[in-house]
Amino acid sequence: MSLPLNESIKHTRANLLMLLAAAIWGSAFVAQRLSLDVIGPFLFTGLRFLLGSAVVLALCLRPSAHASRNALTALARSPARAWPGAAIGAVLAVAIMLQQIGLQYTKLANAGFISSLYVIVVPLIGVALGHRTHAGTWLGALLAVAGMYLLSVDASFSVQSGDVYQLGCAIVVSLQMLLIAHFARSHDALALAFVQFATCGLICLFAAIIIEPIRLSDMEHALPAILYGGALSVGIGYTIQVVAQRDAAPAHAAVIFSMEGVFAALAGWLVLGETLSARSIGGCALMLAGLIVCQCQVIGVRRRAAPLATPDQSA
Repeated sequence: MSLPLNESIKHTRANLLMLLAAAIWGSAFVAQRLSLDVIGPFLFTGLRFLLGSAVVLALCLRPSAHASRNALTALARSPARAWPGAAIGAVLAVAIMLQQIGLQYTKLANAGFISSLYVIVVPLIGVALGHRTHAGTWLGALLAVAGMYLLSVDASFSVQSGDVYQLGCAIVVSLQMLLIAHFARSHDALALAFVQFATCGLICLFAAIIIEPIRLSDMEHALPAILYGGALSVGIGYTIQVVAQRDAAPAHAAVIFSMEGVFAALAGWLVLGETLSARSIGGCALMLAGLIVCQCQVIGVRRRAAPLATPDQSA
């Protein structure tokens, strides 16, 4: 049975939005790398997530955003109801902290590859939770992992002490994706995003106050990167994630989001003048193949599925 037209449009829109989010996150790696020359990673993360929460708050307060305004009003009257967004924000903060700690004890290539293993961890956790993950999604995820390896890691890859932190980051990011997939269907997307970003920003800012030097001059020098990373990567990119995952299975979403690595490589090539070797280009091609395989499988399953099938069961 074919998927109804409105459902087909809904899932296509979700796929395009997730791909847009991956492109935004990938390009934001340039801003993040440039910021590390002048500002601590936790301070940068805290400021950009608080800025992102301000962007989302502005979107919630638009005259046309009645549902989001009502949702925020309800949260203000009963703060205990904000716990889903606060929980997701805390999980995201833990993932960022694990990644930043691990970066001190491993190579950047190792970190980029291992922390992106959520593309495999998400469907594994999904299986443990009773979700069905079809063969095409697994194949797409494996192709994405192989592509990430070629893109991020050279022939001298070696396991280092910080790699365990990066693996922990991949596991925690997987949990964040699954939590968003669960709560985004029953909560206003913008209100959920606002609470998530504000919580993550406050936790990271608190960590920065304890660990890093806080200097106004450093923040002024990093202002362009903070504005880009906060307004675009967080305010737009992460909000798109919350909106899009209402209509996408977590395993399928993980494959699409893994394209962040491809966009990061392209941004590094265009902006920072980094070279793309034949190995890296081959990795990008494998990741694109994984995305196509996964998408073709999802389309095929949805066409054969009964109308009552849910996104979590069909990918």
